[in-house]
Amino acid sequence: MAKENGGRQSQLRQLIAQQAARLMADEGVSDYGYAKRKAGRQLGITEDHCMPTNAEVEEEIKLFHEIYNSAGQAEALQQLRADAVIVMQMLERFNPYLTGAVLDGTAGRYAATDIHLYADSLKDVEMFLLNQQVPYETNEKTYRKNGDKKDSERKKVPVFTLEGPNGLIRLSVFDTDDERNPPKSASKGTLSNKANLRSLMTLLESSKPLETGNTAGV
Repeated sequence: MAKENGGRQSQLRQLIAQQAARLMADEGVSDYGYAKRKAGRQLGITEDHCMPTNAEVEEEIKLFHEIYNSAGQAEALQQLRADAVIVMQMLERFNPYLTGAVLDGTAGRYAATDIHLYADSLKDVEMFLLNQQVPYETNEKTYRKNGDKKDSERKKVPVFTLEGPNGLIRLSVFDTDDERNPPKSASKGTLSNKANLRSLMTLLESSKPLETGNTAGV
């Protein structure tokens, strides 16, 4: 009986992961937790023990793109990375790093491009964007610092959101001291992948996705 229940639970986890992946890849949902909860409601599955991990959803996103968006997704991904190069060149003084779905290859047609900046002062970034006449919106994003598990140890980071030619570009501004201690990945809970400008240009030229678990250009 226990084995039967375990098999059913595994099947339900996979169903939720697949549905959450579709929501994220095809409908633009960006938050793993929200995608999983919505997927569970759509499937009529409410048990917490049936919820997949973020990493399981990420694997299903990759599979979804391989099955449904293989040619188009690769082309769109290349364009988003090329857009990121231009933005990072403009912001080179703030040591930009690309991270998130555009770097790891799971970005769909609605994905935002996430770039981390490192500055002595938030005002430095703000004044630069104003001087360049780049319109933006401001917000905050909560990151879990490496080695931290408690909510009280999470860090809120200011974010400038730009309207890029092919989607939103989010600039998270960290202190310069944070550069060698990147936040954890939302999908795996391990160190986030990141690539500096040189590494991203190399990646763009090779058209090969960066393997998960790597940190390029550090």
